[in-house]
Amino acid sequence: MKISGYFTWLFFRIRLVKLIGLRAFAVKLLVIAVLTDLTGMAAAQGNSATGNQLLGLSLEELMDIKVTTVSRRPQKLSEVASAVFVITQDDIRRSGVTNIPDALRMAPGVQVDRLGTDKWAVSIRGFTGRFANKLQVLIDGRSVYNPIFSGTLWEQQDTLMEDIERIEVIRGPAATVWGINAVNGVINIITKKAADTQGTLLTAGGGSFEQGFVSARYGGKMNEDTPFRVYAKGFARHHTDAPSGASNRDQWQSGRGGFRIDHHRGNDQFTLQGDIFANAIGDTYDKSVISLQSSPTNNVRGQNEGGNIRFRWDRTLSEQSSILLQTYYDRVRYQMSPLFSFDTESFDVDAQHRFSLWDRHDITWGGNYRLYHSKVFENGFIKLTPQDRTNHVYSGFIRDDITLIPNRLYFNLGTRLDHNDFTGLEIQPSARLAWTPDTENTLWLSVSRAVRTPARAENDATLDFLQFGNAPGLPPLPFPLKAVFQGSHSFQSEKLLAYEAGYRHRFSPQASVDISGFVNDYSELRDFSLGGFTLNTGLPRQIITSVLTDNSAAALTYGFELSGDWKPTQNWRLQGNYSFIDMRISSNPLTKDFDPSVSGADKVTPQHRISLRSNYDLSDKLDINLWLRYISNIAYYNLPGYVTADAKVSYRPAKNIELYVVGQNLFSRNHQELAPDFIPSIPAVIPRGVYGGIQIRF
Repeated sequence: MKISGYFTWLFFRIRLVKLIGLRAFAVKLLVIAVLTDLTGMAAAQGNSATGNQLLGLSLEELMDIKVTTVSRRPQKLSEVASAVFVITQDDIRRSGVTNIPDALRMAPGVQVDRLGTDKWAVSIRGFTGRFANKLQVLIDGRSVYNPIFSGTLWEQQDTLMEDIERIEVIRGPAATVWGINAVNGVINIITKKAADTQGTLLTAGGGSFEQGFVSARYGGKMNEDTPFRVYAKGFARHHTDAPSGASNRDQWQSGRGGFRIDHHRGNDQFTLQGDIFANAIGDTYDKSVISLQSSPTNNVRGQNEGGNIRFRWDRTLSEQSSILLQTYYDRVRYQMSPLFSFDTESFDVDAQHRFSLWDRHDITWGGNYRLYHSKVFENGFIKLTPQDRTNHVYSGFIRDDITLIPNRLYFNLGTRLDHNDFTGLEIQPSARLAWTPDTENTLWLSVSRAVRTPARAENDATLDFLQFGNAPGLPPLPFPLKAVFQGSHSFQSEKLLAYEAGYRHRFSPQASVDISGFVNDYSELRDFSLGGFTLNTGLPRQIITSVLTDNSAAALTYGFELSGDWKPTQNWRLQGNYSFIDMRISSNPLTKDFDPSVSGADKVTPQHRISLRSNYDLSDKLDINLWLRYISNIAYYNLPGYVTADAKVSYRPAKNIELYVVGQNLFSRNHQELAPDFIPSIPAVIPRGVYGGIQIRF
């Protein structure tokens, strides 16, 4: 299409939009159309100009990526009997994301909502919240689970984004492989080997919300068998605003550094890796729920710092026989006075042996020991009894991958036994069947059981700060209601029985589709019951009630996820996915209006999520990348559905220099994605942002 003809056609669209009168929505569609048109025009020009395959991997290569999170051994992505999605380094680079949670928005079935500058809620297949507790998150196999709240503090989980090789996202239970709390899924962030990060990398930039960032990495060799790398990064991010427009004063400054050393000797591979970090963070609390005498604005500043070190030994005995030993130590100090201050430590050692038996059996078995130590410093708001506690988890697992028909039909059966200090022995079996009638098609089925064990807070905590003007579900009260949360030693594990099925099809070397469905049957979920009501004798007058945990809730959820990948030309790739979920919760009617994590989870989870990405290489120096997302409404917080988009344009004037500009949340000045649940922070609206940067490699 000629340029003059294009603008005539664009003018016609503008007139049509005005006639329809749907200005806001139409403007968004118009922007999408213009971007699509520009990409299409660029595609046409690019095809004739270059004809080169400039996008990272071909679809065939992507389908043949070896994933390890499903079975603890390398498997082709196209053959695994599980709902798996892989986010590659190329996906991360082109998306322009600056943190791990935002990268996870690319995966189907994953709900990512930003709660503030440094806070996210990330979950898979429902039950979201800042401390979503049915998800296991790993970095290079190291669990980043927080033993106090049974969730992940995402502001502490970071690394150099350029060092991430891929992120494997499993939707559905993986407890047979990864143990307790891998209920709704597993996210495994896998970093590159030291040999793949040789040389020097410098990155710097800044903008509106991403105020400034800088990072440096150097990779070298101690000898031919011992490559290494060291890195350091730092950034400053702006504060978010409340829906009222007031600042939440949650600006975030962070510094981080680390190293990795790999050593290869014969059949042995050794890895030593470590990181340290420090964050300065802030928050503003809701005065109607909690009043801080030390701050008239209810704003507090805090910090957290920590570090970890990991050692891994792999011995390859043959193509189907190997030994793995991994151990790590992780320590974090979190201070957000006067509300929360705690120290946590974890130590883990994991061993596994894989071998072949009678040609048809590929067996993996092993054991794991994990120690959690936590200390919560007492204040007037939260108290854990005992203050200082060490917990132990002992595990054993076995899995047999059975070849029923070579290259066609596979059956795998396994179980894991975990013993923990709160509920004793937990058994988590699974059975999976995969059928590949030819290289273009894969069908799979599975049934599995998983449990989520109690967190320390559910067992030991007393929270004495929640105050409500009116009690949810009760008639208006003459005085404010003060709820005192009390953990329970009789609280048991939450249980899931999951049924899944999936289908993958490769239409051609340029197009593929992946669909998976699930029915999740939850029992003994956490619920709350109210104790008696009493009127205090002092001032201010309050009605006091106790809130006790129990296991009386249940849920049935079902849904499906559809993802597609299409390369219409050699230098243009389109990726899209759609996720649907429906949740039926059975719980105490009184808790539905104040517990969004379980009782109200059906109204916190958006039923529909769509992600569309277009990655186009205009030439070997210039690429244009667009990302459109739709999330349906969240009834619990009266949040409407929204459409948003990111865009990144990269230009490489020389082979080792990249200049880029990124626009985030382009369709509106700001939008609210979720609201805090457990901690009464003021909700945040996420702003539109623009930043630019430069990256140099030598």
